[in-house]
Amino acid sequence: MSRKFIEICVVAAAAGVFAGSAVSAERLDIGKREYEANCVACHGVKGKGDGPFNEFLKVKTPDLTTLSKNNGGLFPVNRVLEIIDGRTLVKGHGTREMPIWGDVYNAQAVPQFDDYPYNAALFVWARTLALVDYLNRLQVK
Repeated sequence: MSRKFIEICVVAAAAGVFAGSAVSAERLDIGKREYEANCVACHGVKGKGDGPFNEFLKVKTPDLTTLSKNNGGLFPVNRVLEIIDGRTLVKGHGTREMPIWGDVYNAQAVPQFDDYPYNAALFVWARTLALVDYLNRLQVK
């Protein structure tokens, strides 16, 4: 499979995940919630890399609002996905086996009840895509 094809599939999947009414988007912004729960401590409220944990880090936290700017004006969807899901190592995130925040999404995807069909991988994928969408919305123009 070509990289371009994969990127197109990711964008299409993201569009499907985020398609919905404006009213529901106003009530619950899953991507923003994911960011605030898992990223703010290091990357800061606005994604500028100025989170409260920075004084304890050995690696400078990057400004997430300039990802598009630093990539020729295009948001690097695939690269961001690979960083979030652990396929691409980022020194500040720890090893693939134990990122600094642990394997939070997979742990939370475990079904609470076994009496109905449940797709944990889809749960993790949807939350990851929501976070990528939010990071895209943080980009400086």
